[in-house]
Amino acid sequence: MHIHLLDPRRYWLLVVFIILGYGFWVSPHFKEIAAGVALFLFGMISLEKGFKAFTGGALERVLRRSTNRLWKSIAFGIGSTTLMQSSTLVSLITISFVSAEMITLAAGIGIIMGANLGTTTGAWLIAGLGLRVDIAGYAMPALVFGVVMLLQRSKLVKGLGYLALGVGFLFLGIHYMKEGFEAFQQAFELSAYEVPGLWGVLLFTGIGVLITVIMQSSHATLLVIIAALAAGQITYDAALALAIGANLGSAVTTAIGGMTANLGGKRLAMAHVIFNIMTAAVAIALIEQMGWVVDQLSVLMGIQDDLLLKLALFHTLFNLLGVLLLAPFIKQLEWALLRYVQFTPKSRAQPLYLYPGALETPASALTALRKEVGHLYDNAHDLIAHGVSLRRSVIASDDSLTEAVKKTHRIIPLDVDDVYEHKVKSLHNEVIAFASEIQGRELSEYAINQVYALQQASRDIVEAVKATKHLHKNLSRYGLSSNVPVREGYDDIRLRIARVLREIRQLRQQDPETVTSLSLDSLRLCMEKSGRRFTSDINRMVRSRRLSPAIATSMLNDEKYASEVCENLLEAAQALLQTGTLAEQAAEGALALDASDIERMASAEPDSPQPDHTHGDEKTAR
Repeated sequence: MHIHLLDPRRYWLLVVFIILGYGFWVSPHFKEIAAGVALFLFGMISLEKGFKAFTGGALERVLRRSTNRLWKSIAFGIGSTTLMQSSTLVSLITISFVSAEMITLAAGIGIIMGANLGTTTGAWLIAGLGLRVDIAGYAMPALVFGVVMLLQRSKLVKGLGYLALGVGFLFLGIHYMKEGFEAFQQAFELSAYEVPGLWGVLLFTGIGVLITVIMQSSHATLLVIIAALAAGQITYDAALALAIGANLGSAVTTAIGGMTANLGGKRLAMAHVIFNIMTAAVAIALIEQMGWVVDQLSVLMGIQDDLLLKLALFHTLFNLLGVLLLAPFIKQLEWALLRYVQFTPKSRAQPLYLYPGALETPASALTALRKEVGHLYDNAHDLIAHGVSLRRSVIASDDSLTEAVKKTHRIIPLDVDDVYEHKVKSLHNEVIAFASEIQGRELSEYAINQVYALQQASRDIVEAVKATKHLHKNLSRYGLSSNVPVREGYDDIRLRIARVLREIRQLRQQDPETVTSLSLDSLRLCMEKSGRRFTSDINRMVRSRRLSPAIATSMLNDEKYASEVCENLLEAAQALLQTGTLAEQAAEGALALDASDIERMASAEPDSPQPDHTHGDEKTAR
């Protein structure tokens, strides 16, 4: 008997709908407050959409340059959150970058800390301007301009349109929240239900967390708190506790976003939770002392009678205190997370870098796709190495491949179809699905070309595996033949594939900036010469009756499969190694050898014995 349970999130949504419906039925003033929150949240969504239109390169480049020092990471978190007024967006983008290994975990923690400080600017704006000016009058022009810009075709103009709409809806939301609480005050007095002492602090902190989790925005929670304080619905002390709760609730929002990330993203989400819990605990423990500091500073700033600005000051101070307390221990926190936060390792057939959050920006999506294709290549590398009866450790070593091939005493048994289905095909399907998701978004010409190249690389890897499957059948039969020419022929085939596997592995381990598509040209030329020499040798042995036409045909077919394996691996490697700009790629393409160049050069040079370039530290091609 199977019991089908509904998704818990559906129950949660149903509860929210019931509470909203009851509130609308009980109080008409509640409608204005709820409408204000809804408009504010929609404005934040529009702002996020607008800023994402500008994340096609600029934000990512700034992020990478701004994370080599802790103070830069914190400053980037402050600046980006102040600009976007969305710590959630900054946090999710940071998680996607850490997950794609574009920045370190320590840098990600620094950005998260800065984002927490950046949220305090929203409190200052709302407290200092939003509730003191007839802000609705500015909302209407912003909405009109926003809609006009949205009707244009340009991606950048549309992005500006979303920004204008976001500002307009934010202003309208603030206006309706202010009006709603002022009207609500006459009918209902929330401050009468406050609890004094520590329990009251904990209660209102919990309420702040709950509101933030429901609205998925600490900025929206701060708006509610400031509007309620301005209307006299809550006391100043309760507002301080609610602000602490809003801060803590933002970590829950990030944790929810990090649940779908890979291990790096989960670690960063956990760091965010640790940081916010620590900050909230210190703020609760020292709330009286911090209140005294706020009073003293507010006198110096001339805002001692302005509760809204004092609340904003308190919000800034306890976030700053959290940053000052944790900043000296970032490296230790990173070490602890890397060592102790371990999740069940995924099967090698499962994607390591592909998850919905990776699609937050084109850069993180492209990097995740490149790394996943690299993961697919690694799986295929092992299968192909075993397919030619060589261990992965032999390919990774500096030992002579010629000697390793000659000393083979057993052909490794391998069910290529089974390994292909479980470690290659399923992962290839995930890569294609993710690439399709990326292509459904607005991309630059560079990103479009890169996605196409990586998608093609994934297909090349699959084709290399399929060719290995055909080759392995005859290799199992003739690889250790007592007929010396046959054995030497298959040794030559195995050696050629092994050299390509080793060379590509060495190139992938180099600094990406030092590797170009030209690095593979000499290897292509070498493989072309080997194929021609192999065919020439087979023809010569058939003429001298050393090989029968039947076995010669099989060997020539297998040579063709070996050539397909090598060529597909080289094509895939070129896409994985190619990370330059469009101009750099075009310059490399102009210098690179095409197929006709390689054929001409291979045919122009006389056949000669090929030295073993894989012994010691020598390389086949550079």
